Amino acid sequence: MTLTEDLGKIGEQIAYEHLRKQGYRVVCANFKVVVGRNRQGATVTAEIDLVAYDEDYLCFIEVKTRKSEDFASPLTAIDVRKQRQIIRAAKMYRKLMGLKDVKFRYDAVSIVLNPKLEIKLIKDFFSEDKFKKKRWLGC
Repeated sequence: MTLTEDLGKIGEQIAYEHLRKQGYRVVCANFKVVVGRNRQGATVTAEIDLVAYDEDYLCFIEVKTRKSEDFASPLTAIDVRKQRQIIRAAKMYRKLMGLKDVKFRYDAVSIVLNPKLEIKLIKDFFSEDKFKKKRWLGC
């Protein structure tokens, strides 16, 4: 396991405890699923760090941890590519679990370890709207 993987596991454990204190019911951690193939034919997987219920919302939660914010906020790592992967994995999760009509959202947890522990929970961090294909209505 690398230092980055260790840092990620520490952050996910901190996030798990924080979410439980906020009333979330965590139902799954590190959900990983095959979402397709790349141009070279290699399997592409996507992972959701935590899946939990916040009252009647099913939340797909991405956790990002950094030692400090000297370079950038941990949330900058949840870019458009990462969001697309999370959405694809969340669709598979809902399909596999038979959760067709459940209300859901995408949350994020930012964790900075130094100089003091800082945890930020951002509900509804992103949505699927910007990824929906728009039909061209030209002539």
